[in-house]
Amino acid sequence: MNPFLAEFLGTMVLVLLGNGVVCNVLLTKTKGNNGGWIVITFGWGIAVFAGACIANEASGAHLNPALTIAKYAINQVTLNVALGYIVAQFLGAMLGAALVYLHYRLHFEVTESADDKLGCFCNAPNIAGSLQALLCEVIGTFVLVFTILQFHAPEVDGIAGTTATPIGLGSIGLVQVGLLVIGIGLSLGGTTGYAINPARDLGPRIVHFLLPIRGKRDSNWAYAWIPVVGPIGGALLAALVHQISMR
Repeated sequence: MNPFLAEFLGTMVLVLLGNGVVCNVLLTKTKGNNGGWIVITFGWGIAVFAGACIANEASGAHLNPALTIAKYAINQVTLNVALGYIVAQFLGAMLGAALVYLHYRLHFEVTESADDKLGCFCNAPNIAGSLQALLCEVIGTFVLVFTILQFHAPEVDGIAGTTATPIGLGSIGLVQVGLLVIGIGLSLGGTTGYAINPARDLGPRIVHFLLPIRGKRDSNWAYAWIPVVGPIGGALLAALVHQISMR
């Protein structure tokens, strides 16, 4: 498979299943209504696992612009590849969000809470405070990206460390990456909903803005920069610490 297509399809499935579990828990008259936070975190872990399964062989399964930017910062991908991956990730996230809406369309129509409808697409903090929310996104993404980078660190044989392992989410093992995302959600996700991925938040937020959803609210653009800047900042910090740790 073409690696850019792999990033597109992998991110599409990641958002389809990840935002899908949020819909199943939040929307009215679903089988999983009020299933709770644990259901959401496990659903997201499985979503990442599925997306990584699709993209791993072709692209290494970045599925996250923050991870791609971190990889570029430490010279593990070229600028052209990084830009292509990021475009594919955003487009895949948008298509995934649109498919989620089509799947749950009747449940969106009978759900009264405009906040819950927005929550099926993107994140918001449970307690208002931009700087605190930014810090939470930085920390959560740092854990994600640093773990991936450390797991993928080449083994040093005394002369030169080399590896042919893929360099994305799939590089730490498909099951392990799903467990990692579940762990981040259970431990750190209760403040902002743990976007930890700019495409996973901004792409669906744009789709929420564009779709003719009955009774929807605004798309909370005042908050939209945090799930973009926070994950990128956390990923770059992870790349820096990784580089220092490997010296």
